[in-house]
Amino acid sequence: MVIIMNRTTVSPRKQRKALYNAPLHLRHKMFGARLAPELREKYGIKTLPVREGDEVLIMRGVFKGTEGKVVEVDTKKYRVHVENVTIEKADGTITYYPIHPSKLMITKLKLDDDVRKRIIERKRGHVEE
Repeated sequence: MVIIMNRTTVSPRKQRKALYNAPLHLRHKMFGARLAPELREKYGIKTLPVREGDEVLIMRGVFKGTEGKVVEVDTKKYRVHVENVTIEKADGTITYYPIHPSKLMITKLKLDDDVRKRIIERKRGHVEE
Protein backbone atom coordinates (compact mmCIF):
# COMPACT_ATOMS: atom_id res chain seq x y z
CA MET A 1 0.00 0.00 0.00
CA VAL A 2 1.45 3.34 -1.03
CA ILE A 3 0.50 6.38 1.00
CA ILE A 4 1.64 9.54 -0.71
CA MET A 5 2.52 11.91 2.11
CA ASN A 6 4.22 14.62 0.14
CA ARG A 7 2.35 15.35 -3.09
CA THR A 8 5.36 16.97 -4.77
CA THR A 9 7.54 13.86 -4.96
CA VAL A 10 7.27 10.14 -5.57
CA SER A 11 10.79 9.40 -4.33
CA PRO A 12 10.64 6.49 -1.85
CA ARG A 13 13.31 8.11 0.29
CA LYS A 14 11.35 11.35 0.65
CA GLN A 15 8.04 9.52 1.16
CA ARG A 16 9.61 7.43 3.95
CA LYS A 17 11.05 10.54 5.58
CA ALA A 18 7.64 12.27 5.42
CA LEU A 19 6.00 9.21 6.99
CA TYR A 20 8.51 9.01 9.86
CA ASN A 21 8.40 12.76 10.55
CA ALA A 22 4.64 13.23 10.16
CA PRO A 23 2.91 15.29 12.88
CA LEU A 24 0.23 13.63 15.04
CA HIS A 25 -2.73 15.26 13.30
CA LEU A 26 -1.60 13.71 10.01
CA ARG A 27 -0.68 10.37 11.60
CA HIS A 28 -4.26 10.04 12.85
CA LYS A 29 -5.53 10.13 9.26
CA MET A 30 -3.31 7.17 8.39
CA PHE A 31 -5.14 4.95 10.89
CA GLY A 32 -8.06 4.47 8.51
CA ALA A 33 -9.59 1.00 8.36
CA ARG A 34 -12.41 -0.40 6.27
CA LEU A 35 -15.88 -0.61 7.72
CA ALA A 36 -17.80 -3.89 7.68
CA PRO A 37 -20.41 -4.08 4.87
CA GLU A 38 -23.35 -3.57 7.25
CA LEU A 39 -21.69 -0.49 8.80
CA ARG A 40 -20.79 0.80 5.34
CA GLU A 41 -24.42 0.53 4.32
CA LYS A 42 -25.70 2.09 7.55
CA TYR A 43 -23.36 5.12 7.63
CA GLY A 44 -22.64 5.54 3.92
CA ILE A 45 -18.84 5.70 4.29
CA LYS A 46 -16.07 3.20 3.48
CA THR A 47 -13.31 3.98 5.98
CA LEU A 48 -12.85 5.53 9.40
CA PRO A 49 -9.81 5.92 11.67
CA VAL A 50 -9.51 3.15 14.28
CA ARG A 51 -9.99 4.17 17.92
CA GLU A 52 -9.74 2.41 21.27
CA GLY A 53 -12.95 0.56 22.03
CA ASP A 54 -13.81 -0.31 18.41
CA GLU A 55 -14.32 -3.97 17.63
CA VAL A 56 -12.25 -5.12 14.65
CA LEU A 57 -11.70 -8.18 12.48
CA ILE A 58 -8.15 -8.97 11.37
CA MET A 59 -8.04 -9.51 7.61
CA ARG A 60 -4.38 -10.43 6.97
CA GLY A 61 -1.49 -12.21 8.61
CA VAL A 62 -1.11 -14.97 11.19
CA PHE A 63 -4.12 -13.79 13.20
CA LYS A 64 -6.45 -13.58 10.16
CA GLY A 65 -10.09 -14.08 11.14
CA THR A 66 -9.59 -13.05 14.77
CA GLU A 67 -12.06 -10.56 16.23
CA GLY A 68 -11.42 -8.37 19.23
CA LYS A 69 -11.64 -4.98 20.82
CA VAL A 70 -8.94 -2.37 20.16
CA VAL A 71 -6.95 -1.95 23.38
CA GLU A 72 -4.37 0.62 22.26
CA VAL A 73 -3.56 2.75 19.23
CA ASP A 74 0.17 3.46 18.91
CA THR A 75 0.42 6.57 16.75
CA LYS A 76 4.21 6.66 16.99
CA LYS A 77 4.69 3.21 15.45
CA TYR A 78 1.53 3.15 13.29
CA ARG A 79 0.23 0.01 15.01
CA VAL A 80 -2.92 -1.14 16.79
CA HIS A 81 -3.16 -3.63 19.68
CA VAL A 82 -6.21 -5.93 19.67
CA GLU A 83 -7.61 -7.70 22.74
CA ASN A 84 -7.29 -11.38 21.72
CA VAL A 85 -4.06 -11.04 19.74
CA THR A 86 -1.11 -11.83 22.00
CA ILE A 87 2.26 -13.53 21.71
CA GLU A 88 4.53 -15.06 24.32
CA LYS A 89 8.01 -13.59 24.45
CA ALA A 90 11.16 -15.59 25.15
CA ASP A 91 11.12 -14.65 28.85
CA GLY A 92 7.51 -15.87 29.20
CA THR A 93 5.74 -12.51 29.30
CA ILE A 94 2.64 -12.13 27.16
CA THR A 95 2.34 -8.98 25.04
CA TYR A 96 -0.01 -7.67 22.40
CA TYR A 97 0.97 -8.29 18.79
CA PRO A 98 1.11 -4.99 16.85
CA ILE A 99 -1.08 -4.84 13.73
CA HIS A 100 -1.19 -2.18 11.02
CA PRO A 101 -4.64 -0.56 10.79
CA SER A 102 -4.92 -1.18 7.03
CA LYS A 103 -5.11 -4.91 7.82
CA LEU A 104 -8.22 -4.46 9.97
CA MET A 105 -11.94 -4.17 9.32
CA ILE A 106 -14.09 -2.33 11.86
CA THR A 107 -17.10 -4.48 12.80
CA LYS A 108 -18.52 -2.34 15.63
CA LEU A 109 -17.97 1.37 16.25
CA LYS A 110 -17.63 2.99 19.64
CA LEU A 111 -19.88 6.04 19.32
CA ASP A 112 -19.61 7.48 22.86
CA ASP A 113 -17.82 10.52 21.49
CA ASP A 114 -19.80 13.35 19.87
CA VAL A 115 -16.72 14.31 17.84
CA ARG A 116 -16.74 10.92 16.14
CA LYS A 117 -20.41 11.28 15.26
CA ARG A 118 -19.62 14.64 13.65
CA ILE A 119 -16.76 13.06 11.69
CA ILE A 120 -19.14 10.43 10.31
CA GLU A 121 -21.70 13.08 9.36
CA ARG A 122 -19.01 15.21 7.68
CA LYS A 123 -17.65 12.25 5.68
CA ARG A 124 -21.15 11.20 4.68
CA GLY A 125 -21.78 14.71 3.36
CA HIS A 126 -18.66 14.55 1.19
CA VAL A 127 -19.73 11.22 -0.30
CA GLU A 128 -23.16 12.51 -1.33
CA GLU A 129 -21.79 15.62 -3.08
